[in-house]
Amino acid sequence: MEIANLYKLFSQYRIITTDSRNIPANSIFFALKGDNFNGNKFAVDALAKGAALAVIDEPEYAANDRMILVEDVLTSLQKLARFHRDQLKIPVLAITGTNGKTTTKELIAAVLSKKIKVNYTQGNLNNHIGVPLTILSMSPETELGIIEMGANHPGEIKLLCEIANPDFGLVTNMGKAHLEGFGSFEGVIKTKTEMYDFLRIKGGKCFINADNPLLVKQAKDLEQITYGKYDGYFLSGELGTTGYSLVVKALFPKGWLYLKSKLIGDYNFENLLAAACIGKYFEVDPLLIQKALEEYTPSNNRSQLIRKEKNTIIMDAYNANPTSMMMALANFANIQNNQKCVILGDMLELGEASDEEHQKIVDFVELQNFSDIYFVGPEFKKAIAGNKKKKFDNAELLSNYLKTQPIENKLILIKGSRGIHLEKILEILS
Repeated sequence: MEIANLYKLFSQYRIITTDSRNIPANSIFFALKGDNFNGNKFAVDALAKGAALAVIDEPEYAANDRMILVEDVLTSLQKLARFHRDQLKIPVLAITGTNGKTTTKELIAAVLSKKIKVNYTQGNLNNHIGVPLTILSMSPETELGIIEMGANHPGEIKLLCEIANPDFGLVTNMGKAHLEGFGSFEGVIKTKTEMYDFLRIKGGKCFINADNPLLVKQAKDLEQITYGKYDGYFLSGELGTTGYSLVVKALFPKGWLYLKSKLIGDYNFENLLAAACIGKYFEVDPLLIQKALEEYTPSNNRSQLIRKEKNTIIMDAYNANPTSMMMALANFANIQNNQKCVILGDMLELGEASDEEHQKIVDFVELQNFSDIYFVGPEFKKAIAGNKKKKFDNAELLSNYLKTQPIENKLILIKGSRGIHLEKILEILS
């Protein structure tokens, strides 16, 4: 079926779903395939559960005229999203980067929502499926779209930009992550700057941390809207703290404004400043920017401050890579507290660099004045010589240990890749 004809059907049934377990009434079910599933097999069931139509790509499952047969379901979903994007005729901001992209996206959405109707990526639906679904969720009432873009292989940001067709771009930073897929740090740089390449061709603009020389170098010959610590930028700011929480002092046309937040960690300074910069560019009242950032509450194990009866916890275990791990540890080391404990989980998807990067973290931690150190996962276990350190193969074993050897009256940093499931130990630390 031609995309224009598919779009006519989409205009009638505006809800898209790819999960046969969750079928909203009068939705269109796209029968995607994966390594371990074939959505075509669930198309009839999706219709029975209330879907109006099912898009399939295997003729043997075309049971009735409510089945729409296409050459490839995923490609059709992506083309439909691009077609819809072109009809919307609204500005779209794309966000990528190694660290902080989800938090930055949430902050930007909070700020811009104070003035305009924004539609933005929910959770971390930032891949070749999530980006099309986000675009297709935008309605004629949407005034601006914010699209988060993730990648773990070269070429993925290029593809996502071709689907979302952004007018503005933001690369938060470039660090060592997904090295198994990218092959090297140079592969990370090349992939993340695919966004800059797209914007150059289109004539778009980028928001950029002008204090980051790598970003500035990669964004040459591209119109830049700058933020950072120095005068002369579109928005300049200074770092401050209130207790454990972060404060940014930002310079607006009428003077300095303190932007208080509930975020933990100096590394969130540039995320807050980016959101304020974008708010200023889209002419959001500075006091509303201040209000939005102050109201934002981090969730989903990202830079959360959790106060329990027995301990205070900095929970930052949604994901981890060598760059974010080192930043979190450096920030934690600078906090004035004599009873600091770290619980660190393996950093996944590092490929051949895994041994070296885990050893660097172990070496750094051993130089700090932490009262207690716990390592979780086989990669850290390999990096630790002897039996002096507390090391566990998985989070369950650590939980069992802490039931008999509890941690009390500590400031605790929990950091690790999502696949290590360090959130399982939170209840034990209460």
